Amino acid sequence: MHRTMAGTYSQIYIQVVFAVKGRESLIRKEWKEDLHRYIAGIIKQKGQKPIIVNGMQDHVHVFLGLRPSMAISDLVREIKNNSSNFINSQKLVKGKFYWQEGYGAFSYAHSQIDQVYQYILNQEQHHKKRSFREEYCELLKRFEIEHEDRFLFDWLE
Repeated sequence: MHRTMAGTYSQIYIQVVFAVKGRESLIRKEWKEDLHRYIAGIIKQKGQKPIIVNGMQDHVHVFLGLRPSMAISDLVREIKNNSSNFINSQKLVKGKFYWQEGYGAFSYAHSQIDQVYQYILNQEQHHKKRSFREEYCELLKRFEIEHEDRFLFDWLE
């Protein structure tokens, strides 16, 4: 008798945070939404679920639903490669645009979706109170992620 495998069902919610190389403030208001839409499109095209993409001039927050068949590192590499190509091909910055190496990835429960969505939606308000560095270090601390400051982003102070 032939038996079929049971279906795989999952709800994995990840917030990914990454920065412009050198933490330069290169993402401009005029094309920020286009970039965020483009990033959401990459996520969809990879068969994943974009929930919200937003950020500031020097970094981006991506909140998404991830299927277990997709490695986070592969998806982030696709997002960074394709979005930097988009920025460069559209000549949105002088010279060449690069994302910084590395990223933060943080997982959330289904009950936290709205809270994380609102947090990412209201980035401008949050950064009136604290810097990206403070925000990022707070995430690492809250998620109890061991790290050495020297291996974080190249901070522009």
